[in-house]
Amino acid sequence: MAHPLDGLLVLDLSHVLSGPFATMIMADLGADVVKIERPGWGDLARGNGPFFGQGEARRSAYFMSINRGKCSVALDLMHPRGKALFLRMAEKADVVLENFRPGTMAKLGLDYEALRRHNPRLVYAAISGFGQTGPYANKPAFDVIVQGMGGIMSVTGEPGGGPVRPGTSLGDITASLYTVIGVLAALRERDGSGQGQMLDIGMMDCQVAILESAMSRFLATGEAPVPLGTRHPIATPFQAFKTSDGYVVVAIMGGERNQWELFCSAIGQLELMDDPRFQDGFSRSQHYDVLEPIFNEAFLKKTTQEWLDEFTALGIPCGPVNTIDKVAVDPQMHHRGMIAEVRHPALGPVKTVGTPLKLSRTPASLDRAAPDLGEHTEEVLKALLGLTDQELALLRAEKVI
Repeated sequence: MAHPLDGLLVLDLSHVLSGPFATMIMADLGADVVKIERPGWGDLARGNGPFFGQGEARRSAYFMSINRGKCSVALDLMHPRGKALFLRMAEKADVVLENFRPGTMAKLGLDYEALRRHNPRLVYAAISGFGQTGPYANKPAFDVIVQGMGGIMSVTGEPGGGPVRPGTSLGDITASLYTVIGVLAALRERDGSGQGQMLDIGMMDCQVAILESAMSRFLATGEAPVPLGTRHPIATPFQAFKTSDGYVVVAIMGGERNQWELFCSAIGQLELMDDPRFQDGFSRSQHYDVLEPIFNEAFLKKTTQEWLDEFTALGIPCGPVNTIDKVAVDPQMHHRGMIAEVRHPALGPVKTVGTPLKLSRTPASLDRAAPDLGEHTEEVLKALLGLTDQELALLRAEKVI
């Protein structure tokens, strides 16, 4: 079956999360992703726990979750012959992706300016904490640092509390998603121009880009947003409420007048319907201090399921606050293929998160587990560069591969 990115060759020099997550998406969509790793060391994420299996079969669950569908070539880019081999591979590639600190690839003689002389059609994607330019360009950065500096942590958490890191690596993952968008845009442009280009992704840039309401509200009012817990800043009720046995999420947008009335009826507060302070979502948010104790008292009177049944019958958007173990067995997620399985040669079937990309004619696929370090070195170098067994043996003896 055809896949959207069939025939696309991606050389992946990235490590840990932001780059590997981006190239995994490309692999899911059919690209041939060759992960270039340092011999004997590999991606640092290979050592991250927890682990599947024991002994010889022990593999990092973290690494496997973001490197499926790729080939691994163990190649020393600091060795002159390793660098030469990479340049030959880059001549045939469509995309090179790396997430080193700015300047690292230039020191190796393998930055975009060097590679485009060998392949003018190459799309070169570089992910870094702060981008390739600017006063912070050379600062080291990890997910939590750019989340802090980019403002996300300042608006996450409970009112009056300290900064809170969201429960997923938004700094890395957001950069991954923007990288895939940028790469596909550059490839589309190349179809017409015949020329590649460089994509410069700064993780902090991406954090600011997704601030949407928080940043726009500040630019409009000059007032810095603060944490609101699960609340929405301009719509009420739009949050998680504590019930007698858990939590339920309810979301009513400002323009849905009939839903506000139905909600008031459900919680036994008919007098709120016609109060001029609560006529739309924004005005309700402005008077949240009045509504909060009323809501809290009402929701504690029933279980989560009782509220879900009642709100669902009324057509009010709602849902439970699921723990991860409940998400993993959710029937909707299984129907959508979001809990999937890949086969690993040492571990057998391994469960993994599926892809949310559902294309009707050229679907994505999860047909191969994450590779072992250097698993495909000989296979790729033979197929891509035509190296012989004798040449490979010499490269291995010199520790180039």
